[in-house]
Amino acid sequence: MTLLHAAMVLIVYHKWYLGLIIFSGAVSVKMNVLLFAPSLFLLMLKAMSIRGVFLALLGAAGVQVLLGIPFLLSHLVEYISRAFNLGRVFIHFWSVNFKFIPEKYFVSKELAIGLLIFHLTTLMVFAHFKWFKHEGGLFHFVHSRFRDAKSIQQLISCKPRQSILSKEHIVTVMFVGNFIGIVCARSLHYQFYSWYFYSLPFLLWRTQFPTVVRIILFVIVELCWNVYPSTSYSSLLLLFAHLFILFGLWSSPAEYPYADKKEKADRDSKESGKAM
Repeated sequence: MTLLHAAMVLIVYHKWYLGLIIFSGAVSVKMNVLLFAPSLFLLMLKAMSIRGVFLALLGAAGVQVLLGIPFLLSHLVEYISRAFNLGRVFIHFWSVNFKFIPEKYFVSKELAIGLLIFHLTTLMVFAHFKWFKHEGGLFHFVHSRFRDAKSIQQLISCKPRQSILSKEHIVTVMFVGNFIGIVCARSLHYQFYSWYFYSLPFLLWRTQFPTVVRIILFVIVELCWNVYPSTSYSSLLLLFAHLFILFGLWSSPAEYPYADKKEKADRDSKESGKAM
């Protein structure tokens, strides 16, 4: 998570290429960092040219190859299948979020597929209606990139008309995307709380809930994570708290994604101050 936070700092300051390299280093330590990947990719599409996105992803892939060379040369199939095992089944006893589900359903493929569908659908809905709201939606944004290009070369090398993203928008999209992954995670173990606990105050204050409700939700999540071993009641309460926070994020207004508005407001404020 330290590497992930370092990558986010770089990305917030628009150091996309170096940020992707550090992000890839974080993935090489723990694959949960991939929960940030969909959000990061969408932000890259808004801030970079297609060529820039490709080169940044190529650099990230290069880190994975470089770190995996000793294993790729000796045990190629075993390394790829084990290092990036997305179908691993967790132990029911240690589950903090789905302990209320009977074990035979907990380990079933049906639950895994259902959560994956919910995860992807929720990401798509947030992307279209929240993160790309000011661009007319995700599909309109993608279509406009092709429509405005006069040639293949321009399509590949030109950035969108507005490409300087605000720090608030970057952090919001990254944290919400990760939280959606947390809500849809097949199993959360106690150490996994480190994946998102630091972002909860930010996420809660992105909602329009009254302050007392925000504090209550934070305390509920904290208490659920401190019940050991987890029970059906604590895991069910945690799930409800997660879904309630997710609803709050959905119902909150979408922030303006670009830095130019804030910069213009700052300039106008300075100019009015000089005039006075």
